[in-house]
Amino acid sequence: MTTQNIALFKALGAKMDFLNQRQRIIAQNISNSDTPNYRPQDLVPVDFNKVLKGVTKQTAHSVSLNSTKANHMPSPSDVPEAKSRKQKETYEVAPAGNAVIVEEQLINSGRTVADYNLMTNLYQKNIGLIKIALGANR
Repeated sequence: MTTQNIALFKALGAKMDFLNQRQRIIAQNISNSDTPNYRPQDLVPVDFNKVLKGVTKQTAHSVSLNSTKANHMPSPSDVPEAKSRKQKETYEVAPAGNAVIVEEQLINSGRTVADYNLMTNLYQKNIGLIKIALGANR
């Protein structure tokens, strides 16, 4: 069994791939910040909750949560969905027709790097937990 077969690692890998692609697009936007008539691009955010649900479909051998007290955390199916709000897309356009705002792209890049570092840390921590469970971290 490899880490590729574990649902959590599949989800983390998918998120890291998304962030890698997004960073490439942000870099293209910054490099074309002086190109006339260039419009910034971005990836459509993926709902990784749906991806995770697709990866971890309930099987006959799956374990479900059961809360026996009111203070226990509810199962994921009992938690209401978060309300989504539409993001307003406003771009300033330079006289040359360029709509790239470098500061905005740098903020997006910083968030992407922070998210990628978080995914990397989660991956490493879960590998460490598996090693501890197998007795390899002695």
